[in-house]
Amino acid sequence: MNKFFRSFGFYVLLIVGAFIMIVPFLWMISTSLKNSGATMVFPPEFIPSEPTTENYQEVTGQFPMMRFLWNSLLVAVLSTIGQIIFSAMAGYAFARMQFKGRDKIFLLYLATMMVPTQVTMIPQFILMKEFGWLDTYQAMIVPTMFAVFGTFLMRQAMLSIPRELEEAAFMDGASHFRVFLNVCMPLIKPMIATLGIFTFMQSWNNFLWPLIVVSSRDLATLPLGLSLLQGRWGTDWGLMMSGVVISIVPILAVYLFAQKYFIQGMTMSGMKE
Repeated sequence: MNKFFRSFGFYVLLIVGAFIMIVPFLWMISTSLKNSGATMVFPPEFIPSEPTTENYQEVTGQFPMMRFLWNSLLVAVLSTIGQIIFSAMAGYAFARMQFKGRDKIFLLYLATMMVPTQVTMIPQFILMKEFGWLDTYQAMIVPTMFAVFGTFLMRQAMLSIPRELEEAAFMDGASHFRVFLNVCMPLIKPMIATLGIFTFMQSWNNFLWPLIVVSSRDLATLPLGLSLLQGRWGTDWGLMMSGVVISIVPILAVYLFAQKYFIQGMTMSGMKE
């Protein structure tokens, strides 16, 4: 009986937690289907009495949402691919290759995670200016291809691979690149998916860095485009929420596609050396 009550209480907590998490999303969708007057009624209507899609028609008609979506998709995909490649290569070097000072260099590399992002933005902006990359796709993509967190995840995944597989490949004449590409990478697909989801979400939702390096509306990403929906003296919340709903659809699609590997990757991230 005690076991039943413990299980019952556990599931009740899970249901309450899931309800708290999902209500804001449901409210967002509900608001996006209301006209401007219905968003401020009291008591608020959770289910619109007169649902309408005018907000979606207006946000796609008045703003180049498809252009914003394309810019965000291009930046997020290329940033994700680049970070997976470079993080996996660095993770392999720190996990499978022996060289002097390897562990000390890795600890020093990890220590840079303690430096706030705001501190490094000014030097990065100066570099982008010196390269002549301001107001270009390169400025939004290249700096995001390198991440300490991604290297850490890849290193943890590489450490979980048995040494026997690597030694057998070397005995067959394989090089480090061949071992990395044909032995290690296929075995860490869950971690690759995990890093891919994290990187895609971070890049997709990134607002501050594109705001700093991009001044052209044609290069604006979706977060920058959504900021245009914010009025100076007031905000049409139905219009704003319709834009937000459009912005989260690609993230949900990516997560649903890779959730199996994501869960496996999160489990692998806790493995010790």
